Amino acid sequence: MILKAMRFYELSQAKERIHQEIDKVIGRNRAPCTEDRPHMPYMDAVIHEIQRHIDLIPLGIPHKVIRDLKFRDFLIPQGTTIYTVLSSVLRDPKHFKYPNQFNPGHFLDDTGKFIRNDGFMPFSSGKRICLGEGLARMELFLFLTTILQNFSLRSPVDIAEIDLTPLMSGFGNFPRYYQLAFIPR
Repeated sequence: MILKAMRFYELSQAKERIHQEIDKVIGRNRAPCTEDRPHMPYMDAVIHEIQRHIDLIPLGIPHKVIRDLKFRDFLIPQGTTIYTVLSSVLRDPKHFKYPNQFNPGHFLDDTGKFIRNDGFMPFSSGKRICLGEGLARMELFLFLTTILQNFSLRSPVDIAEIDLTPLMSGFGNFPRYYQLAFIPR
């Protein structure tokens, strides 16, 4: 019961902090723009944490080793097809203090400024990183900020009763279906 109360309190605090940041940086009289993102570290951290936590594509796309490669104590011969398991990095306690909890603090320093985290790679990594990553990040920022600028989100179901484990299908994790109320601010 205490964990449920804490989860509700933390979510309420996060929603309040997001709305305060939106009101301070953008206000309610104009739409968010790309130039707002660097001035909204908490919103940016929440978006990054959403992507990390939902782990939409847990397996990276296949890669072929172009030359013999030594990885840890293993020799991977040239021509071998490998799949990166991105989930292992997105939930790595070396990179994330609370790997199995939703915590925007994973992307904030002690002063509240946004910081990059080497464990964040929902778009894969290396030379084969998703070409649309920059566009996707900006679209997520504009889309979610616009929604939260104009609405408060509420669940008709007690938050403690919501099952956050994803439905899985093939290479992707798909979130469960939820009902959500958009309450004008």
